[in-house]
Amino acid sequence: MSANRRNAWTTSSDIKERLRRRWQRGDILASSLREVELFPLCLPIKGPTSTEIVDDFDKVRDWIAAWRTQSPLRCEWREFSHRLLGRNSMPSAVVIPDAESAARILGLRKEWDAYQATVDHCRECFPELLPWLAKRPHVALELSFDWPALLAVVSWVRDHPRSGFYLRQIDAPGVHSKLVERHRGVLSELLDLALPSTTMDFEARGTSGFNRRYGFREKPERVRLRSLDPACAIAPARLGLDLTLNADAFAALDPPVERVFITENEVNFLAFPDCPRSLILFGAGYGWSALAAADWLHRREIRYWGDVDTHGFAILDQLRSHFPHVQSLLMTREILLRYRGLWTTEPNPTKRTLTRLTSEENAALETLSEELPAPRLEQERIPFSVILEAINAQG
Repeated sequence: MSANRRNAWTTSSDIKERLRRRWQRGDILASSLREVELFPLCLPIKGPTSTEIVDDFDKVRDWIAAWRTQSPLRCEWREFSHRLLGRNSMPSAVVIPDAESAARILGLRKEWDAYQATVDHCRECFPELLPWLAKRPHVALELSFDWPALLAVVSWVRDHPRSGFYLRQIDAPGVHSKLVERHRGVLSELLDLALPSTTMDFEARGTSGFNRRYGFREKPERVRLRSLDPACAIAPARLGLDLTLNADAFAALDPPVERVFITENEVNFLAFPDCPRSLILFGAGYGWSALAAADWLHRREIRYWGDVDTHGFAILDQLRSHFPHVQSLLMTREILLRYRGLWTTEPNPTKRTLTRLTSEENAALETLSEELPAPRLEQERIPFSVILEAINAQG
């Protein structure tokens, strides 16, 4: 008989692989929490046919003998008579009585115990979280070490609804602000199940909206700016020209300037040349909320100088969602190609659709998309004399 036909006979390894797939799907871990009862689990065994018994008698006998020694697997056997084997029995199925036995067979008893400890903790303190444990058992298993602290956070927030505190001020056993920040995604799912709906702001979503959703105090957003014309400085000379303000103070300004430059590079921010009736802001990547409330910016020229790469143009596009009149500086196809020798590789180019770019900016973006690997021209690689020429050309 061919080896392929013998390979179709179920082995203990096949049974364990079927069991492992169920473990990976979470069926075994969450079996006690789901409506459909999984255990006792019966896994059928495929054995030789009557013809195969005749054709390969010795192999069949060895296969049956192997199944008689497969502890801790518990087999069901069916009786049969055969002219060569006489009256005998053949394995027909493996029966797994419960989830704990399945974990033991897979060598995962430690993991099973950790998950069950999490379930027991929730049954006692937060039964409303049991559906989450049933839906995401492997996430719960990964978090088993931190689970007591996570439930302490849930308990504290429930007892202090919309506290107005900073995360750092949560005073619960084993809890620190870094733990909360690291697990904001999971905590959001747990808090949504455990808290009264009246204590949540449902307009705030995602990890970035965590504080607002559950009533924590946000860290003050700050804006760093530098006056490029001492005559237009916004503070007394003794305080210097390089200042950092919170977002509210920045929004309340109405500085005597005509132009505002924005750059993403700190050295360029510090070295940016003097320019009449102007100031420069140190950019915040994709975070423009600190600027959005500054109505006075709508009445000033704004020129953004970012990297000539996909993220640079995406940041420009997002900035224009707040201030449509923003002009870019040195972000053209001509600049990109002129300094080809200074290109580096952009590690994770964005593929988002950008709808607020000019035709000239789109030409540069198209050139970036045509090159492999994805290039980038970082703003600090452009000679400083070029920025001087660009500023002077714009007047």
